Amino acid sequence: MPISRRVFTIALPLYAAGCATNTDFASYTALEDEPFPVSAIPLSQIDPDLRRREVAFEGDHPAGTVVVNTPERRLYFVLGGGRAIRYGIGVGREGLVLRGNAIVGRKAEWPSWTPTGNMMRRDARYRRFAGGVPGGPRNPLGARALYLYRNGRDTMFRIHGTNQPETIGGAVSSGCIRMVNHDVIDLYKRVSVGARVVVIQA
Repeated sequence: MPISRRVFTIALPLYAAGCATNTDFASYTALEDEPFPVSAIPLSQIDPDLRRREVAFEGDHPAGTVVVNTPERRLYFVLGGGRAIRYGIGVGREGLVLRGNAIVGRKAEWPSWTPTGNMMRRDARYRRFAGGVPGGPRNPLGARALYLYRNGRDTMFRIHGTNQPETIGGAVSSGCIRMVNHDVIDLYKRVSVGARVVVIQA
């Protein structure tokens, strides 16, 4: 999968959780053992503030909680003991952001994708995908997806990978939370079905 040459940047403050430590995972090498190999991303192309890393984290969320900080464009996986894994994310455009808390209702590797009815009504270009897009490098959900549920029903919002890594750090999606494929694969391994997802708004 070709990787954009753009540097992912963002000029927003870090979450009040605290400064990053030196525990920088920085593992964006090629993933050849995937059903669809994921190309390496040189660290020079990822702003340090958007790299996956362990950070200090304040708050009373139990270990295993996912905290989405929309204005910061950051997602935190709470480890407990005042620590979390921080990831850079892309969020929904104005008026399309996820609001309210949810749980992870299910998980999928290299998921298929079908645009929602609202997406097709907003933008006629989506209609050609009404029959769905199979999982793979051209699929906009990327390598993994966490499906967000509320009161036992699918919200139609996802935390997922992307085939447009240059969009991380921006407000560009139709409402879902985007992550670099390397990061969503890492998060997928950590998050359990039923995990709580807390969304922080501005």
